[in-house]
This record gives sequence, structure tokens and C-alpha cells, in this order.
Amino acid sequence: MKRLSNYIFILLMTIGLLVGCASNENSSQPEESMSDTTTEETQGQEGTTYPLTVEDSAGNEVVLEEDPERIVSLIPSNTEIVFAVDAGEQVVGVSDHDNYPEQVKEIDRVGGMQINTEKVLSLKPDLVLAHGSSAHNSQAALDQISNAGIPVYVVKNASDFKGVYETIHSVGKLVNEQEKADSIVTGMKDKLKGIKEKASEIKDPKSVFVEVSPAPEIYTTGTGTFMHHMLQAINAENAAANQEGWVKMNEEAIINLQPDVIITTYGYYTEKPVEKVLSREGWEEVPANEKKQVYDVHSDLVTRAGPRLIEGIERLAEAVYPETFGDE
Repeated sequence: MKRLSNYIFILLMTIGLLVGCASNENSSQPEESMSDTTTEETQGQEGTTYPLTVEDSAGNEVVLEEDPERIVSLIPSNTEIVFAVDAGEQVVGVSDHDNYPEQVKEIDRVGGMQINTEKVLSLKPDLVLAHGSSAHNSQAALDQISNAGIPVYVVKNASDFKGVYETIHSVGKLVNEQEKADSIVTGMKDKLKGIKEKASEIKDPKSVFVEVSPAPEIYTTGTGTFMHHMLQAINAENAAANQEGWVKMNEEAIINLQPDVIITTYGYYTEKPVEKVLSREGWEEVPANEKKQVYDVHSDLVTRAGPRLIEGIERLAEAVYPETFGDE
């Protein structure tokens, strides 16, 4: 049980939405926040000029004297973006939770929820990428790193695709890969637009319940969360839309929701998650169980604010509407 609780805590830390941390602004966010068109400032395809002075999401002024050659990333989503913009060779340190791409398995680890500041300093980075979802919990460590003369940039905690696009652009600018960042964002927008256009043709939207952690502590996604907007993007109804943020629900309440589809996201650490949901006593008349419409989607694809979120939406769409997206 202790191990399970740790997994749940790590998961919620990863998506930056611990209980009590979701803002009212996020919870009232309109559906168009998932739009494939955004109003963020176009970064252009010109190379970055150093010295570079930028403001991070925490309001700190960060100065890079030159193109960073040694980067430490403190959260998996940052790491995935750096590798996606072709700056992976500069990464010399990653978090304990990093697992993608394959190359990160050979890179030094610098801690998880607790940053190993001695290890970070020993790697002599010229850029440390922190994240808005966890920076407030690691402020002392980040201050120690910054006081050692190492630039620390807090990447925005994106709550929608517009925010993800902005984080990709910001990282691309820091590492002098703006053209690659532009290309990634354009590709994401195009794919999201195609998914939404196809989903708009669905006449009978399904009700979907998302389990982000298994019984007995079942957490789900309510309004004001990235996952809620992802469901909207594929024209599915969030069965827990009357909840706000990431919340724990008991089994009786979930049964009463009568979802058409159940999505689990914890198969990477729980054996046979689909079978366990289907075998729950008292769930026989839940439409999802009755019709065996229970599927597992890997958590990394739907919780990490980076380029692979599009793949996450594709997997969700294929699971919920196989007749529409199954041949993709």
C-alpha cells in the first residue's frame, strides 16, 4: 500500500496538479483552450543570440552567456522536449523518473521529488531546467543551484495545448533550436486539427471515466484538467465532469456515473489493470464493464506536457472510438 501511495503521489506531481494546487483560472478554462490555433508570439526561425536574457514562468530573470552545452533536466516533460528539439546530446542529468527517450537510461540521475543538489553541481551544468509544477516544493535546492552561478529556468506548467506550444518554443529558444521547435509545434497543431475534425463527425458521444490510479484509492480527472480537455478534443464526455481537478472517488459514486468507457492510465506499474477493472464485484451493470469497453493508455502519453501528448490523444481516440480512429 505504501508503494502504491508513492506511485500516486509521483503521478500527481508529474502532472503538476496536486490536490489544492489547481487554480480557479484552470478550472474555468473554456474548451477552445484545446484549439489548434493559438495566439502565442511566433518565435520565428532565426537563431538565438547570446548572451540571452529571458524571464521564466516564475518571473525570474535568467541569463545564458552562450549556447548551453551541459543541461540538467529536473522533470521528464522537460527532458522529452529537449530531446525532441535535437538538443539531447547536451543533457548530462535527468530526474529519477525519466524513461524516454531510450538514451536517458544512460544519463546520470539527480533525484526525484527531492533534488540531489550535490549531484547537480558536480555535473557542472550551464543550464538547469526546472518546472512550474514542482519548483515551489524545491525552492531551497533551486536557490542553492542558482547561487552557485548556474542558470535555472523554470518551465511553464502548461494546462492546455497552447501552454505546451509555448513551453516547446521557450526551450527551443534557450538551446538555439527554434526552427526545430517551430516544426514540432506546427506538426502538433496539424495533427490535433485532424483529430478534432474527425471527432466532430461523431453523432453519439460516449461517456468516459478515467482512472489515474487503481483501487482502493481511485483518482479521476474532473474539469480544469488537461485530461478533461483531451476528452473534449475527441468529442467524448467526461463522466466525472461534475468534479473539479484531480479527485478521489469511491466505487459506489463511480458506478452511479454509468460510463460507457473506462480508461486506466496505470498499467505501467499495475499488472493486468483492465482485467482488474472488469472483475470488480458490483460493476457488472456498468456499461463499460458489461460491454468490455475498458482500456489502458500509458500515463506518460497523457500527462507529460510535451510533443508526445498528440500520441496520447490518438491512443485515447482509438480506445474510445475504435470504429472512427481504429484504422489510424
